[in-house]
Amino acid sequence: MSEFRDRIEALAERARADRRAFDPPADPPDEERAVRYLREGVGEVVSVYVEARTDEFAPLDAEEMAGLERAANDWLELYARCHGRDIDAEFTVREVAEIVVMDTHDLPDAAQLLTGVPPRQQSSEK
Repeated sequence: MSEFRDRIEALAERARADRRAFDPPADPPDEERAVRYLREGVGEVVSVYVEARTDEFAPLDAEEMAGLERAANDWLELYARCHGRDIDAEFTVREVAEIVVMDTHDLPDAAQLLTGVPPRQQSSEK
C-alpha cells in the first residue's frame, strides 16, 4: 500500500459518483462538462500516477493501479457521453499519462486521440 492510497480511493469514488449522477445532455455536445471531467478527473488521475512514478519510494500496487485506471476510464466514458457517444474505455493509466505528458500536453487533445470523440476534422487542403 502506498502513500497515494487515500487520494486514489477518493478519485475512484468521485468517478463512480459522477457516473451515477450523469444525465446525458439534451443537445450534445456539452463541451463545458466534458472538459470538466477531463480537468477535474482524468487530469488528477494522471497527476497522481506521474507523481507516484517519479517517487521511487512509492510504488503503486495492483489495487491502486486498478483504481486509477477505472477512474480514468469512467471519466473518459463520461467525456464521450457529453458528446453523444457511448464508448467502452479500457485504457491503462500509463497509456493515458503518456499521451497527455509525452504527446499532446493537452487533456482535450489526449481525450480525442484516445476516444475518437469528437471526430477529427478533415483538412480540405491537399
